[in-house]
Amino acid sequence: MRLTEAEWQIMNALWEGWPATAREIADRLPDSVNWAYTTIKTMLTRLAEKEAVEETKRGNVGIYEPILTRQNARRNALKSLANQAFDGAFGPLMHFLLEDQNLSDRQREQLLEALQQREKGGEQ
Repeated sequence: MRLTEAEWQIMNALWEGWPATAREIADRLPDSVNWAYTTIKTMLTRLAEKEAVEETKRGNVGIYEPILTRQNARRNALKSLANQAFDGAFGPLMHFLLEDQNLSDRQREQLLEALQQREKGGEQ
């Protein structure tokens, strides 16, 4: 499942705490996001159609819970990036990350440690 940038905003707000109403989700959105309540409700409806969230009704109020986990959303986004920018190959993606000038020495170390631990069959 692929999330749009706007859907990521909604999902991040929902992952902060759930179950949540559309109003609670709206309150958690960054100040730079200035969407109308109806826009948020429309996006939640689309996310429900994508089976990323589940809506239950309590009276007239919709209560939302994530079905899609943050980890699975990140995995899907990373696979999509690898497919689009690196022809589906994770090796060149990892090389790019290691060589990226914007990574701090500590971030590079953490990436290498994760790769080494994975190679040994350990938990990440």
